[in-house]
Amino acid sequence: MEIQLNQGLHRLACACLFGLIVLCVGWELWWAPLRPGGSLMALKAVPLLFAVRGVLRARLYTLQWVAMLSLLYLMEGSVRAWSDTSAVSVALAGLEILLSLGLYFSAIFYVRPAKRAARQSH
Repeated sequence: MEIQLNQGLHRLACACLFGLIVLCVGWELWWAPLRPGGSLMALKAVPLLFAVRGVLRARLYTLQWVAMLSLLYLMEGSVRAWSDTSAVSVALAGLEILLSLGLYFSAIFYVRPAKRAARQSH
């Protein structure tokens, strides 16, 4: 049985992953860092780096765990959108919310047909 996976969802997951990585680094080093000159908060991008290879290769297991990981970035974006006083930081938090939701939903919906087929074959 051939499973047809949506390549558009895979491309969206890749774009959101890379967008989150760039956002996390740029936010904390240049655009609106917690401390002038940048902060070690840029290291929050490191967990996302572990997913790059698997997501690019459309590995289902990687897409599953990166979807769960993206929820941490959703939480951080939500907290910072609510609590940060800088307008730039609030805008970046909104972008983090959008990218993390995009990554979550694209990864989940990309993996969904394969999970259904696996359940049906048992």
